[in-house]
Amino acid sequence: MRMIDIRVEAESRASPQSAFRLLRDGATWPRWSLFEAFELERPGHDDPLGVGAIRVFSTRVSRAREEIVEMVQGQRLVYTLLSGFPFQDYRAEIDLLPGPMGKTLIRWHSSFRVRHFATGWFWRLFMRKALNDVAHQLARAAEDHAIVSTAAELCSDT
Repeated sequence: MRMIDIRVEAESRASPQSAFRLLRDGATWPRWSLFEAFELERPGHDDPLGVGAIRVFSTRVSRAREEIVEMVQGQRLVYTLLSGFPFQDYRAEIDLLPGPMGKTLIRWHSSFRVRHFATGWFWRLFMRKALNDVAHQLARAAEDHAIVSTAAELCSDT
């Protein structure tokens, strides 16, 4: 089966660091993404939320197990899918690129092969929509998180 590549982008008025904090911490995802539950199945090697961590994200109809395979603080998170969807060789790379005036460009690139012949068209459409939604949800949540963090800092200074 051929590799399917999906690339989506979203822009956030928040800094890359604000977006990365949410992206890295799976426990925040049920508050801002389409996922309803999170479980840290296994902590990472040197950092509980870092490389080697196995994260489980659930909705009413799905349960995806992912392993963090690369992380560059504030800039990049890469994971592979261990189970939950009928894919092979699934890998996602999320890059947070600084933009003008403190903005962040979120680039989410996923690639995978489908396990079942003739389902590629469906999974391409489904995953493009899901990843686009999550990238935009991350962008908005990072903005909200940055506003709350700034307000908390201002209150603590007074």
